[in-house]
Amino acid sequence: MRFLYTIAQYIERHEMLKHDELNLVALSGGADSVCLLLCMKELGYRIEAVHCNFHLRGDESDRDEKFVIELCKKNDIAIHLTHFDTKTYASLHQVSIEMAARQLRYHYFEQLRRDIDAQNICVAHHLDDSVETVLLNLVRGTGIEGLTGIKQRNGHIVRPLLCVRRREIEQWLKERHQDYVTDSTNLVADVQRNQLRLDIIPRLEQMNPGAINNIVRTAGWMKEVSFVYQEAIRQTLAKIVKNDAIDLADLFMQPSAECVLFEWLTPFGFTPATIAAIYEKLMEQGSELENGLLWLSPTHQLVTHEQLLIVAPRPEERPTLPLPEPGNYHYDSLSSFSVKILNANMISCESYVATLDADKVGFPITIRPVQQGDRFHPFGMIGSKLVSDYLTDIKLSPIDKQRQLVMTDANGQIIWLVGRRTDNRFRITPDTKHTLLITQK
Repeated sequence: MRFLYTIAQYIERHEMLKHDELNLVALSGGADSVCLLLCMKELGYRIEAVHCNFHLRGDESDRDEKFVIELCKKNDIAIHLTHFDTKTYASLHQVSIEMAARQLRYHYFEQLRRDIDAQNICVAHHLDDSVETVLLNLVRGTGIEGLTGIKQRNGHIVRPLLCVRRREIEQWLKERHQDYVTDSTNLVADVQRNQLRLDIIPRLEQMNPGAINNIVRTAGWMKEVSFVYQEAIRQTLAKIVKNDAIDLADLFMQPSAECVLFEWLTPFGFTPATIAAIYEKLMEQGSELENGLLWLSPTHQLVTHEQLLIVAPRPEERPTLPLPEPGNYHYDSLSSFSVKILNANMISCESYVATLDADKVGFPITIRPVQQGDRFHPFGMIGSKLVSDYLTDIKLSPIDKQRQLVMTDANGQIIWLVGRRTDNRFRITPDTKHTLLITQK
């Protein structure tokens, strides 16, 4: 009774479940999930079970399915079954088998929850799982948040057994003469979590019998620390991040510039090792930070410019688009262009409009990104200049340089550095009779 009482109190304290709501219980057939299912039933919650067959362990997978069917039948609990070709999914999505099973499982759980109008999905993570997670995150270097352990609730996922240990679960099942199945892959120390469970944690308990409780207590403190830390970080980033950029002087005024950098860049996919390397470079160069330094994550880039750190999505390859005649053209998701020829002499000073002598420009006009070696004659200047030098002179950031477009005529000559400057060779003069009017939208 004490075991059930502990779980009941834990559920109530964290406001996890209500007796009048339907809840799904993830049932693998192992000791943890069998315990969770029977505890939820004895505590009077409305439950239905859900079991996934990943077809990864041959006869063992089929054995598990048969076991959970019989268990639910014996206890008069409805069960939902699904089958996955996990290896094919992993291959198609280029993820590990473990990640594939996780993605398939939780996607199905959520879909089923909505279909049967259930409120929560109960999973059987227990206190030892939370300790393993803390140690794994400590080894991986995931920051303060990773040291808080497994959350009691994550959206519709709830974990009622986080207050009890694995050995308590097994003892409770033993006292009830309740059997369960064992996943043989959990008995081999071939992955990090299994190594922790089978080797590292037993050694820690040999060193100190109170090790697990101490880690749990520390994780609880770290959770409280995390609340304070995250609020401080949120306020700091709101103050110093402007247009996805941080001034180096503002960054180094913070009590811990490295922590601010870590929390700013982590959501953009930068790894702890990369962030550490960035911080080391910033410390090394200080106020003499050179322009154009570049670091990449799978999705974003961080560049230095004028003592700024600028983060932006990694650039997509932009097309080369020929415009055979006047008309309206869609270039990409960022730009469209209107091209007209006017029987007039007209000059516009708007940056998004180019007015050129139409009789000097041969079609097709081409829109394309800037290329290395591009040269043009900036309007109002004598002689030519490399486009790259011109963009540097106007202090354009590396991000904006990547986005810069040019327009060329039929002979490949640049007629407009789009949004910046037209070419002096094609300028409007008193003798101009027809104006080529190009508008960027």
